[in-house]
Amino acid sequence: MTDKDTEDGKTPVTGTVDAGKDTPTDDLVTTQHSTTVKRRKLNYTATTGRVVLRQEVLTDGKFDGHVAKAEVFLTAYTLDGADPAKRPVTFAFNGGPGSSSVWLHLGLLGPRRVVSGDVGELVPPPYELVDNPETLLAHSDLVFIDPVSTGYSRAVKGEKPGEFHGFQGDVESVGEVIRLWTSRHGRWLSPKFLAGESYGTTRAAALAEHLQTRYGMYLNGLMLISSVLDFATLDFSEGNDLPHTLFLPTYAAIAHYHGLHGDRPLDEVLAEAEDFASRDYPWALARGHRLTDGERAAAVTKLASLTGLSEDYVDRVDLRLEHVRFFTELLRHERRVVGRLDSRFSGPDNDYGREQFSEDPSYSAILGPYTAALNHYLRADLGYENDLPYEIISRTVHPWSFKEFEARHVTVADKLASAMRANPDLKVHIAYGHYDGATPYYAAEHVVAHLKVPKELLDNIEHAYYPAGHMMYVHEPSRIQQSKDLAAFVQSASNR
Repeated sequence: MTDKDTEDGKTPVTGTVDAGKDTPTDDLVTTQHSTTVKRRKLNYTATTGRVVLRQEVLTDGKFDGHVAKAEVFLTAYTLDGADPAKRPVTFAFNGGPGSSSVWLHLGLLGPRRVVSGDVGELVPPPYELVDNPETLLAHSDLVFIDPVSTGYSRAVKGEKPGEFHGFQGDVESVGEVIRLWTSRHGRWLSPKFLAGESYGTTRAAALAEHLQTRYGMYLNGLMLISSVLDFATLDFSEGNDLPHTLFLPTYAAIAHYHGLHGDRPLDEVLAEAEDFASRDYPWALARGHRLTDGERAAAVTKLASLTGLSEDYVDRVDLRLEHVRFFTELLRHERRVVGRLDSRFSGPDNDYGREQFSEDPSYSAILGPYTAALNHYLRADLGYENDLPYEIISRTVHPWSFKEFEARHVTVADKLASAMRANPDLKVHIAYGHYDGATPYYAAEHVVAHLKVPKELLDNIEHAYYPAGHMMYVHEPSRIQQSKDLAAFVQSASNR
């Protein structure tokens, strides 16, 4: 178990800026702990709480001071006695937009993790926290960041939260947290990494470019988990056929998991789906009414065979399978729907004639354990108290602003490529879940295949695949393997 060595479990740490009486200040709390990894005892310091972000303000062209804008919640773990110049540090966050960092924190990377169970063996409430002997803390210090309006992070009194609820405001605020933490802890010469999941990969790619160009901070590596770098690959809008082709291998994997491909090996099914998705399927969609009756019938038969759907359904939706409609339709004959985040999960719905399910059974399965564990952990183990609700997933960030991409689709592939070209030592690890119905693996591969970098820089990118979903670490064998993969990546990319 984790030990607290401070007398009262709390050591307040104040910010470095001399604030006025009513100006918000950092409310960080520090505690001492230990854990064991492969018979090696790790003594570490946990620091959790809110840091105040300030902005330089000019009024009528004159400097008007550093004005508090937001209080951002973070939890940092640093190994005691380590050499800062050699010790890596990883800044981690989830996605949404609107998600706190609880998933990576208590599911994969942190020194403690929640036991939530998995498909067919979910753990009932109350839940349990245990030590995580696979924690990345054995190889890197960790800083988990909750963007504004998630977790305990909030805009300060008088400021508009909406300024942070958009692409650029989010990148700049999270980037400022990283700069502040790095400067205050003397870590500019440490190997530095970003770990993002889902929209967190969008943020991480943009941050790599932002940190370089704004602060001259060059990173050692990015860990992109369930990656989405180009939203055109996910946007099922009228006239955009790209997602229909890129989701197909994931549909085939899901159908295989639910027994609709007999005893065929998964690799064989995926190879067939990828081959069709790369050649004949895009051609068939592009042909439209120019398809002959025979060509259309052949496409219908092939799609039905790969996805487990009926030929009648495939024909009725004009060969175009939207993802939530697919999750709702696949097991309709069993009166069940499959999950979007993790399509290994299935569950009941309230109406089996509907086009789109009412809720994602995979999200419902993990929300309770992670929420309970986080709220207990912060107070009981880390000594941080706050009466605000900890926003696991915040709905207040929507509508999320992408005004920077007006009249064009959202993509950060160009920013990742720019960061890699400017910093040829930047390494990238991409993790894919075969049953991830939110950010499908073949779509992420498609973006990487089109990165505008020299071919030799493609060797800086490594790929890891897991038989699980969006949060692949819910699947215990995947969690253990992924922990090993990330540890090896950090060690190899640290250049030490």
